[in-house]
Amino acid sequence: MIQIDIPGRKNLVMENIVFDYNGTLAVDGNLPEDVKEALIELAKRLNVYIITADTYGNVRSQCSELSVKVQTFPKGNATVYKREFVEKLGAENTVAVGNGLNDIEMFKAAELSIAIIGEEGCSTEALINSHIVVKDIKDVFSMILKVDRIRATLRD
Repeated sequence: MIQIDIPGRKNLVMENIVFDYNGTLAVDGNLPEDVKEALIELAKRLNVYIITADTYGNVRSQCSELSVKVQTFPKGNATVYKREFVEKLGAENTVAVGNGLNDIEMFKAAELSIAIIGEEGCSTEALINSHIVVKDIKDVFSMILKVDRIRATLRD
């Protein structure tokens, strides 16, 4: 669990983090080693979920040595599925991380949402509907593990 006291705003109590897979964590379906290492560290503090349509068919093998929960879904209705997944976890205690058009509804549901520009780029609508925008997945890990960065970004 991670608590973030944000001056002038409500305090956040984060228990879960939900990541989109391709374009957010993975590049062309593959998890870089430094991302794997960061996920291992993050899983010591939060429940880590990866949700994906598994376009490349390898998400489970890429994550097999990690303490994360992988959830796949049918290729259609990704937007609805992702929102419902966050709501079932408890949106008020969940961080959502993604970059695509199909991440918007989970961004709206989650208490904290982070859009990543990354190598694949980022949907303009995802940027507009997120609380925070970063340039790289590594920035997400450092923000979550050093919450003063989130506090500084979101304070009134």
